[in-house]
Amino acid sequence: MTDIKVVKASDLPLGEVLELYRAVEWLAYTKDPANLVQALEGSSTLVAAYDGQSLVGLARAISDGASICYLQDILVRPSHHRRDIARALVERALEQYPLVRQKVLIAGDEPKQKAFCEALGYTWPEEFQGGSVRAFIRFD
Repeated sequence: MTDIKVVKASDLPLGEVLELYRAVEWLAYTKDPANLVQALEGSSTLVAAYDGQSLVGLARAISDGASICYLQDILVRPSHHRRDIARALVERALEQYPLVRQKVLIAGDEPKQKAFCEALGYTWPEEFQGGSVRAFIRFD
């Protein structure tokens, strides 16, 4: 049974977090551990998944608590894929923001990622039925 819980950045041993990011091959984060620590500490909500004592998943949200919530870094160790852990992480993170209207999740365009986002109720901006919406992204 996987335990999903809201945690503080200080609850997460950096070595375990780095290993999780390595396991999903998000190596840009592992090249600069200090930056990763800052990102975790600056998150509004951190949700961790544990299998026993082992960290097997993580999701974080950045939000003003009123109008916008960005879901960021939804990771699940590959050995624990297909167990609904990612969904549970997202649901637990979003529980913290029941009154926030705009919930944003930026993902790659691989079919699995698109299917996952759609299963969570997200739509591509061009498919949004509530009016014209565009997402603009800048990476520096």
